Amino acid sequence: MMRKLTILLGFLTLCALPQLTAQVDSNLVQFSGMVLDGTTQELVPVPYVNILVKEKGRGSYSDFNGFFSIVVEKGDVIVFSAVGYRTVEYTIPDSLSDNRYSLVQLMTQDAVNLPETVVFPWPSRDHFKLEFLAMDVTPELQERASRNLANETLERMRSEVASDGFENSSYYLRQQSREYYYIGQRPPMNIFSPVAWKQFFDAWKRGDYKRKRDNR
Repeated sequence: MMRKLTILLGFLTLCALPQLTAQVDSNLVQFSGMVLDGTTQELVPVPYVNILVKEKGRGSYSDFNGFFSIVVEKGDVIVFSAVGYRTVEYTIPDSLSDNRYSLVQLMTQDAVNLPETVVFPWPSRDHFKLEFLAMDVTPELQERASRNLANETLERMRSEVASDGFENSSYYLRQQSREYYYIGQRPPMNIFSPVAWKQFFDAWKRGDYKRKRDNR
């Protein structure tokens, strides 16, 4: 009896699974478009805009030309933000009949005035000299500073400390910028550089390679 019940439940699950999958797929939307600067009459793309799905912790970037594409769900609130521009929110309509939706999002520039900062220096150079000489720099502190600034310690920290989100995004944006800089052309190679060939022949004439071989 238990075996027949298990087979029946498995059969009902298999029958309901395609319906659930189709329902989830019908709720997904390929959301794409352009982000433009609407401050002036000349509409120019806004590159590298943060595009975040509100309250879901995921998003994307617009590329150098302001184009973006991301998979969202119907009813999601999309937040567009960029440095120097006002943050804009847009809600994906619930009544979409297609699984694709395009948008041209305009953003306006926003100036932020930072509070005034007053820097108070030492009253005079003599006061600074007295404070500097009064610093407690014991041999123990000097030894600790030398260990912290040693090349081995810094190399170990660089290899062990993981990159944060800002470093990862910065590395990704630098890669994209390098690709866009040489778009439509072949990146330069030193083998075709006359300057590199001249440096090679000059080093050969000076005997740099000969001295390196003799030192071995």
